[in-house]
Amino acid sequence: MVRRLVAVVLALLLAVQVVRNAAVNALIATDPPAAARAWPGHPEAQLALAMTEIGAAARSGRQVGAGVFEAVDDAASKAPLAVEPFLVRGVQTQLAGDAALAGRAFEAAEHRDPRSLPARYFLADQYLRSGDVKSGLGEFAALARLAPNGIGGASPYVASYARNPSRWPQLRGLLHANPDLQEASLEALATDGANAPAILALADPAHRNARSPWLPPLLVALVGKGEYPEARRVWADVAGIDIAPGDLLFDAGFANADPPAPFNWALTSSTIGLAERQPGGRLHVIYYGQEDGPLASQLLVLAAGRYRLAMAVSGGASARGSMRWTLTCVNAQTPFSSIELDAIARAPWTFEVPAGCGAQKLELTGTSADIPQQAEVTLSGLSLTAVRSDG
Repeated sequence: MVRRLVAVVLALLLAVQVVRNAAVNALIATDPPAAARAWPGHPEAQLALAMTEIGAAARSGRQVGAGVFEAVDDAASKAPLAVEPFLVRGVQTQLAGDAALAGRAFEAAEHRDPRSLPARYFLADQYLRSGDVKSGLGEFAALARLAPNGIGGASPYVASYARNPSRWPQLRGLLHANPDLQEASLEALATDGANAPAILALADPAHRNARSPWLPPLLVALVGKGEYPEARRVWADVAGIDIAPGDLLFDAGFANADPPAPFNWALTSSTIGLAERQPGGRLHVIYYGQEDGPLASQLLVLAAGRYRLAMAVSGGASARGSMRWTLTCVNAQTPFSSIELDAIARAPWTFEVPAGCGAQKLELTGTSADIPQQAEVTLSGLSLTAVRSDG
């Protein structure tokens, strides 16, 4: 009876341990503090919490508390094959100026887990810092092979490394030899407008053109930061466009669909309507009349002052009132100027860009009526000019 009771108790204790370990493993990736609370002494929970705190300290620019490193040391004694303690030790010694010891720490981390992406990254960085370019680029190539989703998984590491201009000459050879890695890395960099110089420096001619997948997200990032002239400059540079000082509106003749929006025309093809380029410098527009929405738009970068937009409008005279041009400052909700298509067909539209309006969205929109009516027009002869104070 006693033996059976002992067996039952041991089984229950083992079950509790298994459940507890499973709970910790489930929480480590998503909630390290909860994992640490579930099992305070679990080495993986200690390491996950420590790495989270180290990352938070790095982002905020503050020092890491001594208790964090003590937790890492404690976890290392319990889990001698864990990679994280060696990564932390490597970074510590690297910051202290001991490159040799940092390199040995990163090598030890990679030896314990050859598939560890962070270990490969830090070792690549250390090799390149020490001038061993061949080994460093080899580690980055291994990142591309080992990442769970292939090249896409390695690209954030390469992108992180690429933010330092001193590393660009070393990376060009790697990226040129690995076109897929280059494209993925450039796209990873493009999510932050501050990376524009790195992208322009690293992209080879095959990955630097109007149709480059990284160009639209980079433009979105730059526009989002309010860097409108820089965004337009990068757009023109990559697309191979020579913008003269008086070129206020791009592709007024509707002949160049290659450069992407927002500094080229964004034309709709949806339930709202259809806008399409036609030969002879024309834009053919059909507004279905059932939904409100944009039909054509372009982002302008006009200085404060007066301007005049002119165009010829043919067709759809009976329903032109359902379409209008609007100008709205970026990040504003209400247009600062607008005109019905019927009115601009009779006379040019003169408007004034207010001060503090760094970029403007020019948009042709459709507005539905109680009784939907389709409108079809063709626009041609667009011109946008600045108006002198005496004009």
